[in-house]
Amino acid sequence: MLTQARIHDGPIYDVLIIGGGISGAALLYTLARYTDLGEICLLEKHDSIADLNSHGRNNSQTLHCGDIETNYSLEKAVNVQATARMVVNYCQRVPEQESLIFKYPKMVLGVGAKECAELRERYARFHDHFPGMRLLEKNEIAEIEPRVTQQRGNEELVALAVLDEYSAVDFHALSNSFIHQARQERNKQVDVHLSTYVKDIRRHDGYYEVISSRGTYRTKFVVVSAGAHSLLYAQRLGYGLNYSCLPVAGSFYYTPRVLNGKVYTVQNEKLPFAAIHGDPDVLVPEKTRFGPTALVLPLLERHNLRTVGEFLRVFRPDWGVMKVLWDLFKVSDIRNYMFKNFLFEIPFVRRLLFLRDARKIVPDLTLKELKFAKGIGGIRPVMIDKLNRKLHLGEAKINPGNGIIFNMTPSPGATSCLGNAEKDMRIIADYLGCKIDETRFSAELLAQESSPKGCFSSE
Repeated sequence: MLTQARIHDGPIYDVLIIGGGISGAALLYTLARYTDLGEICLLEKHDSIADLNSHGRNNSQTLHCGDIETNYSLEKAVNVQATARMVVNYCQRVPEQESLIFKYPKMVLGVGAKECAELRERYARFHDHFPGMRLLEKNEIAEIEPRVTQQRGNEELVALAVLDEYSAVDFHALSNSFIHQARQERNKQVDVHLSTYVKDIRRHDGYYEVISSRGTYRTKFVVVSAGAHSLLYAQRLGYGLNYSCLPVAGSFYYTPRVLNGKVYTVQNEKLPFAAIHGDPDVLVPEKTRFGPTALVLPLLERHNLRTVGEFLRVFRPDWGVMKVLWDLFKVSDIRNYMFKNFLFEIPFVRRLLFLRDARKIVPDLTLKELKFAKGIGGIRPVMIDKLNRKLHLGEAKINPGNGIIFNMTPSPGATSCLGNAEKDMRIIADYLGCKIDETRFSAELLAQESSPKGCFSSE
């Protein structure tokens, strides 16, 4: 049972983690389980763990493996595959496995000659690294996803698919599992304080003082894993001033269960946003969820207008930011995409517009079947590198080397939670001189699957 924080001005923690989403929870578990650190604390401003972007209502619940994400290079795909395997290995060794991780068939769909050729070429390059991957023709797709192939006529259709693999995760439940397991470690003080808003971080007498709504905490090392707010905390201390933040909100639509598994579409290489996909919803099993749309909003948290001021503090517009935004806007594909996504937010109009995109996956989908998923969808911080004047896609880490780390982890941050936790664990061990139980860590999280069926077969 997690407790609310008390004023805590006395003990000095070895590590204090700010943020109780999937990244912070994974680090708490990793430090408690695999290091000899004795006192660890996690602070979360909400009254429950993983209640924001890590909650299933605010993400696609996808375990990214790199096989069907066509915007991943082979190198990135292999790296993501390794961190995804760590999540699977963890889930397979805890009693609550069945409520954490799920198997659905998954595929990326190529429609038309150009996309089909791209997927055939991708299969040739990727198959050796992803032995569970299959190249499916139209008749084979129909056996798995009947509504995907209906009303296609003579249209060319192929898919890269993995049919027997863990592909979905309830990251909210996984975060709570990490917290529970961390608190089971013997001879450790593992504190989790909820409803604790961090106001300031400062260096004092060789330690960090974390000033919160519930008192002041002292610690030897601080890790901030608070989504877009991580950059805000960093810049208050003078770090990460070369970054700006572009918060991108995603919205979703529900239909009856028209798909049996996950169906992705080929990524437009000119767009730095996720292509539309359809997913089973582990929280609403009778529905299929389509999305996301992508809309830039001046908020650090979806549906929280109080974060407008915080956005303005991290946006920090200058010529570098303006150059990046102009470079984006002058590309017609991006310009049209952004305009269309504004229209997606207009009631009554949005369903008509989104139906056209959703029909790339399910051609016979009807307007009656499509409903806007009200209150579903979060915000991801896309970093702008002002020095190099470009978007910084993927995870970003600010590590000034003096006992504090700031993590910004958009997709696939949830999938790579344990991989990122390992990186931070090793930085912390080097700084504090603590020991890592490498044997246990390797045996439990880095164990290789032996089944040839797929990356994450349960057999």
